[in-house]
Amino acid sequence: MNGQIRGQIAPGMQVDIVLKQDQRTGKLTRGIVKDILTNSPSHPHGIKVRLTDGQVGRVKQILSQ
Repeated sequence: MNGQIRGQIAPGMQVDIVLKQDQRTGKLTRGIVKDILTNSPSHPHGIKVRLTDGQVGRVKQILSQ
């Protein structure tokens, strides 16, 4: 699943995100969602989340339910 719909993402899920500094290269960072930062129900570039390690980025792929 892609990460454009807020309702598909919940804390505790494993996701791949792209960090702000990696947007040009598209390098993905894997982690567990701690907080969902985007308030709107969807976002064309991916829902912004904070991982348990503190990194913030936009979800590109949801790996686990």
